[in-house]
Amino acid sequence: MQEEVNQKTVALSIKTAKLTGKVLAAALGKVVRALQKHHRKALTPQGRQSVKKLMNHYGGKNAMQYVGAPKDFDRIAKEFHVDYAFHKVSPGHYLLFFKANQADAITAAFQKYSTKVLNKDQDKTSILGQLRKLAEQIRTKPKEKQRTREAVKDGR
Repeated sequence: MQEEVNQKTVALSIKTAKLTGKVLAAALGKVVRALQKHHRKALTPQGRQSVKKLMNHYGGKNAMQYVGAPKDFDRIAKEFHVDYAFHKVSPGHYLLFFKANQADAITAAFQKYSTKVLNKDQDKTSILGQLRKLAEQIRTKPKEKQRTREAVKDGR
């Protein structure tokens, strides 16, 4: 057992000793480039961010007016993986900045947000309120029992 471990150790040292300086430098260069790429990607913010950080991204930017609470839009925008920023213009009024190449995703997120807001206003009655209405309808309904007798036909 010990002899096999020694042979593997020797084989490993011989294989690494055969590497040339150029091959080793190329391998280390690839590792360094991969680490730098990962580091740059980690530094680029995703999702909601400040306007300053969004403007530092490459590419064009667009803006649109937004009225309402930004927190409501945040939940939906996370589904579409868009980069955006809010700039407060006045109380309740914002400018929504986003990347120009993500305009389609922002439009889809905004459509979903607007349907959610419209549907929220339609159904405001609580479940208890609905139950009370149904209970009143049942109480006010007069009890009507009609007994009818069918004529028995004689099959004679």
